[in-house]
Amino acid sequence: MTLTELRYLVALDKERHFGRAAKRAFVSQPTLSVAVKKLESELGVTVFERNRGEARVTPIGRRIIEQAYRVLGEVSALEAVAEQGRDELKGALRLGVIYTVGPYLLPHLIPKLRESTPDMPLIIEENFTGTLTQQLRNNELDAVIVAMPYEVASLSTWALYDESFVVVMPQNHAWTARTEIDANDLAQEELLLLGPGHCFRDQVLELCADCRDREGQGQSQAGSSLETIRHMVASGLGITVLPRSSIPGLSEESRLLETRPFAGTSPTRRIAIAWRKSFPRPKAINLLRDAVMNCDPSGVTLLADEQAWNVDDDVFVTGPV
Repeated sequence: MTLTELRYLVALDKERHFGRAAKRAFVSQPTLSVAVKKLESELGVTVFERNRGEARVTPIGRRIIEQAYRVLGEVSALEAVAEQGRDELKGALRLGVIYTVGPYLLPHLIPKLRESTPDMPLIIEENFTGTLTQQLRNNELDAVIVAMPYEVASLSTWALYDESFVVVMPQNHAWTARTEIDANDLAQEELLLLGPGHCFRDQVLELCADCRDREGQGQSQAGSSLETIRHMVASGLGITVLPRSSIPGLSEESRLLETRPFAGTSPTRRIAIAWRKSFPRPKAINLLRDAVMNCDPSGVTLLADEQAWNVDDDVFVTGPV
């Protein structure tokens, strides 16, 4: 059994197709197929059922693959320890970002990181919070940027910034005569939301009980991204709620949109960075946070004095270093 064979197992688990898995592993399909078959023969069990190039994990195969993830994670940690002994700020950092943050923070963050740490490029994964969390725990990612609350065992978090929500509507909408919008009024209109799985969708639904009832009855429209929803609002389909950082720098369609704040205390969300407490490059986490603190994404309140939080210990700490 070799590490290469374990990496082939993981690639096949991700793709569930021998051809695609071979491309992911940068080998030919026969090479990957032979290696997987050799490993199965050595173990004496069938890890994957095969059907015309497709692969389906067997029950015992699932347990073996889970162990393979752990083994490869430990190998990666060993390699990172060696890298740490040379330079914590040299080498790629694998960063996960939720869909509703990436397009609005990364254009500010990347130039800051290139300036401060040119030898630490980012490998970026945009995905749902749950998926990013699993990848972080599997050592497939080094850090993730997510929305709070976020309390996961063995992970530490560090708040980055707060941002308020705004109501977005077509330019000719009747609400443009108002200076602010009551959250309870959202249910009176066609409210466009992100699809299930997005934490921002849940945060918007928390603002209005009637909206939650309508959503439960399948009466709300859903979009795949904040950009898609904004396009639908501009076309006149309905209204939506967006985080303020997504508003500046709109395209030509911005003349078709109007924004209004919420009445009273504006609803907000807190964005934070999370990482494994065992991650051996704490200086990289510090520098990533410093880069965010030097950004200026519009409409957010940076939390420069916020302390890191260790979930397992239930205590605040001064930071990862």
